[in-house]
Amino acid sequence: MYGSLDISTSGMVAERTRFASISANIANRNTLVDAQGRYNPYRRREVMFAPGDPNASSEEGRALGVHVARVSINEGALTERHDPDHPFADERGYIKVPDINPIVEQLNAMEAVRSYEANVQAAEATKTMLSQALRLLA
Repeated sequence: MYGSLDISTSGMVAERTRFASISANIANRNTLVDAQGRYNPYRRREVMFAPGDPNASSEEGRALGVHVARVSINEGALTERHDPDHPFADERGYIKVPDINPIVEQLNAMEAVRSYEANVQAAEATKTMLSQALRLLA
């Protein structure tokens, strides 16, 4: 039974990381410069999950659940926009801007939130079952 709680917890941690990445994508969809002020358009972050939980305390626990395998930067996620008056425009009058669709990101955010909520409900159901099993034993 404790394995079920660990599975739900690992899912919540992974979805929280995914939601933070999606939030960063939405917040930076118009960012064209990096922290040093150089022209370096923001690139979309993508969270990749993998099976298992490497932080679990037991060997069988490491085979259960999910974890964030990596957060990758999509290097090709730029699109050209015609803006000849922009200081970063090239000789053709185009600038490269992040190719982040806020509607797609909001749908991804809704999916992450729903997955998080499903893991919370599964954890609550597990706690209820454990409580009832302990009550039967007492």
